[in-house]
Amino acid sequence: MKLPRGWALKAVMIEGIFRFLALAASAAVLTAAPAVVSAQEFGDQLMDLELPAITNFAPPQSETPLAQGSGGAVTLAAQLTEGGAEITRGLVWRVFKPDPGPDGKLPLVASSRGGTGIFQLDPGSYLVHAAFGRAGATKRITVGREAKREDFVLDAGGLQLDAVLAGGVRIPPEKLRFSIYDAEADADGDRALILPDVSPNTVIRLNSGVYHVVSTYGSVNAVIRSDIRVEAGKLTEATVEHHAAELTMKLVREPGGEAIADTSWSVLTESGDPVRESVGAYASMVLAEGDYSIVAKNRDRIYQRDFTVVGGRNQEVEVVTTEAAAVDDVD
Repeated sequence: MKLPRGWALKAVMIEGIFRFLALAASAAVLTAAPAVVSAQEFGDQLMDLELPAITNFAPPQSETPLAQGSGGAVTLAAQLTEGGAEITRGLVWRVFKPDPGPDGKLPLVASSRGGTGIFQLDPGSYLVHAAFGRAGATKRITVGREAKREDFVLDAGGLQLDAVLAGGVRIPPEKLRFSIYDAEADADGDRALILPDVSPNTVIRLNSGVYHVVSTYGSVNAVIRSDIRVEAGKLTEATVEHHAAELTMKLVREPGGEAIADTSWSVLTESGDPVRESVGAYASMVLAEGDYSIVAKNRDRIYQRDFTVVGGRNQEVEVVTTEAAAVDDVD
């Protein structure tokens, strides 16, 4: 699996796809290190994670979490992997009748949260869904009058994402976000969004498989993408190195002078493509490293300056209102 610039891997992943690589200050790397974790550890870490909704069901008629029927007790338990320990926290169980109701939705018979659940259900057939974060499994069960147990193997693991600048410099968490997509694109090249706006160092529970991850630093063009494999029963920690910097721009009458208010700003790429526009005495933004042009307009005058963004080097850029910087018009 070929990774783009900004991503590399630290630890061996399934079937030898990933190799050991050290995180180096001079290289753009992603660290993906799977570590075996217990179901209890997952539950402890992820109790605050928003659970996925299942929309195609009718709400239960009773406020009690478990259905009370004349059948035998059904014990529902889940494991991350075949033969693994039972998950004791963070599970959501939903039991449905298998046939849609008049509204086209599956009637929800019972639900519970926590770990292993015990349900009293009338004899018959049911669909049971076990959700563990963004991981889940659905199984059809048949209930009789004798007690029985049903085990669900979720085939799930965890993914924890983070990012740094060159040299391992931390990125402010509030300026860093991740989005997780399905690895497979449709006919139009679009990917299904699984989870948007993921904060750094949040552990996400996912079914095992390959996911397309987008790391965004700031809100302009500092974006890195890669495919990452999640293994069942393991926590994959992935760290990306962004080649970007935060720029603060101001229009001044002389070097080191006060910023001139009511200035309109435009940032263009080297080829002239617009990147960002803003209005104010200062314009602050995160930009991917590269060559840009700043266009500052104040009243009826337009000034321009070319500059280069160096990854990891935050800087203040001044545009001086000299005749040399003035331009007659700008596209």
